[in-house]
Amino acid sequence: MKKALVIGASGGVGQAVVAELRGRGVEVTTLSRSEDGLDVTDERSVTSALDGVDDDMDLVFVATGALTCTRDTPEKQLGDLGADELLAQVSLNALGPALVLKHWKSRIPRKKRFVFAALSARVGSIGDNGLGGWYSYRTSKAALNSLLHGAAVELGRTHKHAIVTCLHPGTVATSFTEDYPDHDKVTPEQAAKNLVDVIDGLDPAQTGQFFDYAAKPIQW
Repeated sequence: MKKALVIGASGGVGQAVVAELRGRGVEVTTLSRSEDGLDVTDERSVTSALDGVDDDMDLVFVATGALTCTRDTPEKQLGDLGADELLAQVSLNALGPALVLKHWKSRIPRKKRFVFAALSARVGSIGDNGLGGWYSYRTSKAALNSLLHGAAVELGRTHKHAIVTCLHPGTVATSFTEDYPDHDKVTPEQAAKNLVDVIDGLDPAQTGQFFDYAAKPIQW
């Protein structure tokens, strides 16, 4: 891997992924809301931001997202569910990365390996959900998984060396997770190393799949 674009590069995981890639000698271009005004939920903002980026990328990594958008904590029960939070979560966590892929599709090489990876979460797995709650966040990540799986199927017909993947980084010690002391957490730096290792090890035959930080498949 020689060149990468990291979107959401100002966040905890995004910053660490940028540092990890650069430490491996990768030339990294970054985009973020705080530094570049990129709003992944606004298609015009996405196209404008991508227009300024070189085409020749081996990796596009999307690290944008939020645990909540309109409330302080995820929903604990069905009575907490509301349209504003659900729609905001889907817009940011699912539509955002999909719009990036939509507008990068024409730049994806046909004759060499290329990876499009986005941060998902194990709680987005419907099959692995034994606890309930967190309705909007779970739904947004499940929607992301579905969008990227569908895109992988489409791209697989024409781009035989392309890999589209959803990645679960584990519970990372960032501002998102500081209120969850009972979870085992990894540092952003360790999470970034794990994620880049997974990306480096992926084969085009694995496109459209959902993996954790140890490269183990997660059920949909």
